[in-house]
Amino acid sequence: MGKTEKGTPKDLANRMKAKGLQKLRWYCQMCQKQCRDENGFKCHTMSESHQRQLLLFAENPDKYLDSFSEDFYKDYLDLLKRRFGTKRVQANNVYQEYIHDRNHIHMNATQWETLTEFVKWLGREGHCIVDETEKGWFVAYIDRDPETILRQEKLARKEKNEMDAEERHRQFIERQIELGLKTAKNIPDAVYTDLKREGDEPIKLNLTLGSTSKPSLIPSTSALKIKSNTKSTDGAKNKDINKKRSALEEIMEEEKRKKKHMAQEEDKVSTAAVVADDPWIIKDIVVKIITKNLGETYYKQKGVVYEVVDQYGAKVKLIDSKKKLKLDQSHLETVIPAIGRQVVVLKGPYKHCKAELVTLHKDKFAATVRLSDRGTLIENLAYEHFSKYCPAE
Repeated sequence: MGKTEKGTPKDLANRMKAKGLQKLRWYCQMCQKQCRDENGFKCHTMSESHQRQLLLFAENPDKYLDSFSEDFYKDYLDLLKRRFGTKRVQANNVYQEYIHDRNHIHMNATQWETLTEFVKWLGREGHCIVDETEKGWFVAYIDRDPETILRQEKLARKEKNEMDAEERHRQFIERQIELGLKTAKNIPDAVYTDLKREGDEPIKLNLTLGSTSKPSLIPSTSALKIKSNTKSTDGAKNKDINKKRSALEEIMEEEKRKKKHMAQEEDKVSTAAVVADDPWIIKDIVVKIITKNLGETYYKQKGVVYEVVDQYGAKVKLIDSKKKLKLDQSHLETVIPAIGRQVVVLKGPYKHCKAELVTLHKDKFAATVRLSDRGTLIENLAYEHFSKYCPAE
């Protein structure tokens, strides 16, 4: 029976039936063909094209099995990362969303027979955080992108700096309160007395407007007493003001000393940071990964720098697994080769120069090298200032 003509009711019915997911047992992964019923699948298995695909599979079955497994693993993790991020989610929910795509890789064509085996494999390899509950298996994606890790480290440093600033401000307020309490204890309490007039003479006032005559004053005896009283009160006020000023000056001087000390410490830290952050990454050297943020798989692994990115970054090709990573120089350290092997100087006036390792001074963590082009000996060269030379392939 031939194919129906395009646009006929039979053709439209066939197209409607072909939409959506069909039964997995009638799907051929090698031919990527979905059959609608058992009879159609049987006819497909007897076809010449299917037989050719089976012959290709029989020649190298591991190649096709690994290819299907790799595609299934990448698509599943890509969906988990894009859809759920690093949230904890049920593994079966992710799988149900994954199989909604008609062109997905079926699990029957991979090395894993069940979803449980695949989830356990993800946990063993360190790709996800896996745990089992009464409701089933749950997974959480582990984001090991170097840029993401660097962003998280910057946020952590920023939060720490903000907490330190708040702590310093709180301590400053507490010190001011303590000094204020100490100063308040030394100030005598004010004594209030009744107003009394000395002598029986009446007080005379001249309220005439425009007159040049001076108003009558209080008798000399009372005036002298008033002046003496005002002088004594003024002296007491001046003493109190001097006490208050001395306390404030002490606070200000203490704060100035602390600010000066903090500025000196910050200058030391900034100077050390500039020295530590001096770029040393050079192409064609062997380095070792010293960060655990990428997982135990890459920790202490050695690789060759085949490209330098923005002076502080490096694209590294691992020696054992041949995988390629992009890392910051803070996540790497130099590699010391055997005596007589070639190295590259990374810092100082002889930077980028190739040399031969002569001796090692383990007690000083330094070495003596001989420049290849000049024959000059460089003694006490720190381990961090040279690394093993290995041209990238």
